[in-house]
Amino acid sequence: MTDQKLFAQANEGEATVLAPGNTRRVLIHVPELMQVEFGFDKGAVGALHSHPHIQVSYVAEGSFEVTIDGVTEIIGTGGSFIVPPNLVHGVVALEKGRLIDVFTPHRADFL
Repeated sequence: MTDQKLFAQANEGEATVLAPGNTRRVLIHVPELMQVEFGFDKGAVGALHSHPHIQVSYVAEGSFEVTIDGVTEIIGTGGSFIVPPNLVHGVVALEKGRLIDVFTPHRADFL
């Protein structure tokens, strides 16, 4: 048996306010993998940044202008994007929305 949390309910975990109109909520994680929900008000920005983790993102709600390594595309509800390690990337919410991001390995800086 493991002490690792294997299930997460929708109402668990507190959101961290990152900037006006931008929140982060860690949903579940193990050392090798992490799932995180980001909430954005219309016009909110996920500033350009990079990290050594592989990231895959699912647009659960809304529409986002996504920039990865200088290339920009609009991704709407049901779409996805992947960010290889160390590429500069960021988003702008074109409407209120939510991203579900998965990172490998987990983002220790989010815990």
